[in-house]
Amino acid sequence: MKIGVQELIIVLIVVIVIFGPTQIPKLSKMFGKSVKNFKDGMSEEEEPVPTAKKESESRETEKESVRDEQEEHKE
Repeated sequence: MKIGVQELIIVLIVVIVIFGPTQIPKLSKMFGKSVKNFKDGMSEEEEPVPTAKKESESRETEKESVRDEQEEHKE
């Protein structure tokens, strides 16, 4: 499914009619920032999380759960 030249021209005319020629630069700038933020978010998601941090966090949660169980048994 390819978009032809005629379809692009029709879409551009509709956009100009709806938003007006003064708003198009603002919309394109906003769209560009959105795409950039999306790409940055995707690259942050792909970075591996250090395993040492995960291990220390899991140990802390284990200690907290053990403390909670001990407190429940004391009562």
